Amino acid sequence: MKSEFVLQGFRRIFLIIILGFAAILPSNAISEDVQPTAAALGKAYKLYSLAEFEESMKLAEGLMVRTDLTSRDTIAVYEILGLCNYAKGKEYIDRSYEYLNKIATIGPCVSPLPQEFWPKELCNKWYSVLKASSVMNCTSVSSGAPTIAFLPFDNFSMGDYQEKLGLFSNALAEFFSHDFRKISQLEVVERNKMDYLLDELKRTEAGITSDAAAVKIGKMLGAKLMVFGTISQIDDRTARMVARVVEVETSRIVASVDEEGAPNFNKMEKTLVERLAKELEVLTGERSKDLLQQGGTGSLDALYYYSLGLEQSDQYDYKKAYESFKKAYEFDNNFTEAKQKMDTYSPLVG
Repeated sequence: MKSEFVLQGFRRIFLIIILGFAAILPSNAISEDVQPTAAALGKAYKLYSLAEFEESMKLAEGLMVRTDLTSRDTIAVYEILGLCNYAKGKEYIDRSYEYLNKIATIGPCVSPLPQEFWPKELCNKWYSVLKASSVMNCTSVSSGAPTIAFLPFDNFSMGDYQEKLGLFSNALAEFFSHDFRKISQLEVVERNKMDYLLDELKRTEAGITSDAAAVKIGKMLGAKLMVFGTISQIDDRTARMVARVVEVETSRIVASVDEEGAPNFNKMEKTLVERLAKELEVLTGERSKDLLQQGGTGSLDALYYYSLGLEQSDQYDYKKAYESFKKAYEFDNNFTEAKQKMDTYSPLVG
């Protein structure tokens, strides 16, 4: 079972720097001659996180003369160069894409990419590379673990609540994904990939229903399970949240849960995640219940600004997205997901 610390590690830039390279290097490769390479790569990532792009690139390019680089080391160098070129501005974006193509030449599934601190535009470009290689889900290929993915939730609210919950209904899938990753052994597809595939599907099949979209995207991913749902609010006292799971192979709904009551969306989401995991028989134990309660926020203001930040990042307006995530964190300093998003976009506004 993935520990809480590993899960959190892949969500924070600095822990990624510390743990990521130790995780990707084979145990017999961590010798004296390899450690300097890993340390230099870690420093290059740290320089990127501090918006020291030229210094980061200089360090990464210097590693290319080494003769002991593994394929993953080389991919890490190209990743750093791609990230730094992207962060330098629009005139460098084509160069950043060139490094993604170089990574694909080595192998699209050699390293688990994209990492969570990639900007969305770069993620989408990488997904297009994966799609061209006919490998949309490297995780399922490498591990064989069942894969579950969450579509954006539909908003069926009435009156003013339709607009108020419009942004949150999109963010809800991310909260489900984040919490489900904590408590189950299923592989959870990242939100950016789902958004990319959904946009691709909408361009080719207008008016497609949620369950039909779930099945089609699931087949593209080689996923076993796809989750879609709805959120609705009709007045200040009553809200409802529904989540359904489709088995991709049979197109059959295999689980359905709903919660109705006071509009405490954080509590409703976590309740549904636990019930859904029980129905699917993937809850990993009592410790999972404690992990589930961590993160999230009960502040409606924090939820609003977090959802707004996601919308702005989808439009590649990273400066505004950073400010929105910062406001979300200011409303609730225990909102760890907002802090993680701030860390993600900080290099792009530095």
